[in-house]
Amino acid sequence: MELFDRQKDAVGQGERTLLVYVELPTNRNIHNAQAEFSELAQSSGLDIIKTIKVSRNSALAQFFIGSGKVDEIAQMVEELELDLVIFSPELSPSQERNLEKALKCQVMDRTGLILDIFALRANSFEGKLQVELAQLRHLSTRLVRGWTHLERQKGGIGMRGPGETQLETDKRLIAIRIKNITKRLDKVHKQRDLGRKSRTKNELPMIALAGYTNAGKSTLFNTLTDAQVFANDQLFATLDATIRRVILPASGEAVIADTVGFIQDLPHDLVDAFKSTLEETKRSNVLLHIVDSSDEYNIEKIDQVEDIVDEIGAGEIPSILVMNKIDRLDNFYPRIDRDKDGRIYRVWISAQTEQGIDLLYQALAEQLSGMMTHAKIKLDVMSAYIRSEIHNIGHIHNEKVDDFGAWVLEIKVTKHYLSKLLNNKGVKLLWEQKSQ
Repeated sequence: MELFDRQKDAVGQGERTLLVYVELPTNRNIHNAQAEFSELAQSSGLDIIKTIKVSRNSALAQFFIGSGKVDEIAQMVEELELDLVIFSPELSPSQERNLEKALKCQVMDRTGLILDIFALRANSFEGKLQVELAQLRHLSTRLVRGWTHLERQKGGIGMRGPGETQLETDKRLIAIRIKNITKRLDKVHKQRDLGRKSRTKNELPMIALAGYTNAGKSTLFNTLTDAQVFANDQLFATLDATIRRVILPASGEAVIADTVGFIQDLPHDLVDAFKSTLEETKRSNVLLHIVDSSDEYNIEKIDQVEDIVDEIGAGEIPSILVMNKIDRLDNFYPRIDRDKDGRIYRVWISAQTEQGIDLLYQALAEQLSGMMTHAKIKLDVMSAYIRSEIHNIGHIHNEKVDDFGAWVLEIKVTKHYLSKLLNNKGVKLLWEQKSQ
C-alpha cells in the first residue's frame, strides 16, 4: 500500500466544519486573531457551521483543552453532523489523535489549515514543490507513534507487528520524497540564483513587494507591471513569486518581485520551504511594505510582517511603507510622509484606482538615487527618436540642439539604463558623474 494512499484526506470543499478558537495569554492582546482564523477557514472553501471560543491559561497534555469542553464539542459534532473540527492553536500529534478519537471526526489545527490553503493556491512548479515539502515535514511529525488504525505489537526481534513495520516504511517513504523534492528545488534555486547574479552584474535595481496577506500586493504588482497575476480579496490569493522587468518613470528599468503574503504565526515549515522565494526580498534594493490602510488592526500586522522580514535576514533593506486601499477611507487623498531628515518613509495610495501611483514612483526614484548616475550624452540626427523615451524614463536636467542638429542631453538615470542607452548607435557619452 502506498504511503500517500493512507494519508488523511485534504480539506474538502464544503465540508461541514466547527472552528474552535482557543484564547491563551499569548494571543489575548491580538485583537483580530479570532476573525483572521475564521477568514482563513472560509477562504479554503469550508462550510463553517459554528465557531466557539475556549479560554485557557495553559495547554493540557491530552486534548490541549479540558475534557469537559471536549465532551461538549463531541455532542455538537454528533448533533450538527460535522465532518471536520479545526483548532486555532498548534496541536501536538498525540493531541490531534486523541481529539479525533474523542470527537469521531477529522481534526486539524491552524497550521494544517494554512498548509491546505497553500496546496490549493500554488500554481507554479516551484510553488507546488515548496508546499509539498512543507506538508511532508508537517506530516512526518504526525508519524511519531504511527498510525492508530494499524495493529502494533511490542517485543524484540521476531516480535514486531505489521503496524511497526508499516510505520518504518512510512518514515522511509517520506524521507525519500523529501530528499527528491529538495534536489529538484535546488535546481530551481540555482536557476533563480543565475538570474539574480545577472541582475546584480547589470546593476539592475530590484524592488520587492512584501506585506500581510490580502494587503493588495498582487494588485499593486499588476498596476506597476501590467502583468496579469491573480489578485483577489482573500487570504493567500497568490503564492507563487512573480518577477517582472519594468520601466519606471524617473528611475528607468528595474525588476519587481511579488512575494507570498505573511500572516501571524506563519508555520516554520512554510517559512523554510519558501525561503528561496523570500530570498528575492532579502536581495532587493528597496522593500515596499504593502499595508491595508483600511484595516483597523494594521499596526499589529505591520509589526508581524517586520518580524518575519527580520527572520529571513531582510531587516536592513531600505523600505517604504505603502499604505494601500485609501479608496476605502473617507475623504482621504494620496500623499507622501517624510521623516525628520526629509526622507520618504510612507506613501498613501490605492493600487485598485491607481491614486497616488505617481507619488510611489517619486518615492522609488528617491530611494534608488544611489543607483542613479548623472550624465551628458549626445544623440545624432538618426538617433533623436530616443529622446522621447528618455523623457518618459529619466530626469532631463538640460537639453539643447548643437550646430549639427544633434541633441545634447544632461540626464539622471540608473546606471543600468545608461549602459543600455550607450549600446544604441548614434549615442555618445560626453561625461558621467555617479551619484554618491
